[in-house]
Amino acid sequence: MDSLKEYFQTDWASMTLHDWLGLIVTIGIFCLMVWAYVFVFNPKNKEKLESRRHLPFDDEDTIDTENRK
Repeated sequence: MDSLKEYFQTDWASMTLHDWLGLIVTIGIFCLMVWAYVFVFNPKNKEKLESRRHLPFDDEDTIDTENRK
């Protein structure tokens, strides 16, 4: 058990700027992913997401013709 504890030990004082930036980015992305999963799987957001269901499949031509009118 002692070797496992040493394996996961972190020397915070010797971390470089890149180590800290990587840690902050990783924690930030993790928090955003948790928020996204909670948002998507929350039943009260179903209508909002279902109304935009076909948005990725819309052609760009329809957007251009609407702007020309």
